[in-house]
Amino acid sequence: MTPIILVVEDNDMNRLLMVEVLRHYGYEVLEASNGAQALLLTRQHPIDLIIMDMQMPIMNGYETIKVLRSDARTAGIKIIAVTSFALDEEKNRILATGVDVFVPKPIDTRTFSKLVKQILDRSNNAPFEGGREQ
Repeated sequence: MTPIILVVEDNDMNRLLMVEVLRHYGYEVLEASNGAQALLLTRQHPIDLIIMDMQMPIMNGYETIKVLRSDARTAGIKIIAVTSFALDEEKNRILATGVDVFVPKPIDTRTFSKLVKQILDRSNNAPFEGGREQ
């Protein structure tokens, strides 16, 4: 069964880039432009992975992840956090939310697809090595 990936990004160009890369590699991709839309989609579809921007209007990534992790139906969804805020303090704050990995923007499309495959392929109980992509 083809994994379903939800891309949550308010910047249209960034979202389009990620969606196109993921579709190129054969993934089924859903899109949301804020956290509130993302929560609706996670209740309507069996999402395998979320690519989550952290800074968005309406409902940001931090708030969205908190809701996802507190709901038994969505707590186990794998999450890759993406943001242009790459200071160590911000990285630590992002990783503390319980995401599987952090990726700074702009994404490297060559390694992004490999990271997505690695996250989807690993067992549900195995921690991601390193906790972030550099």
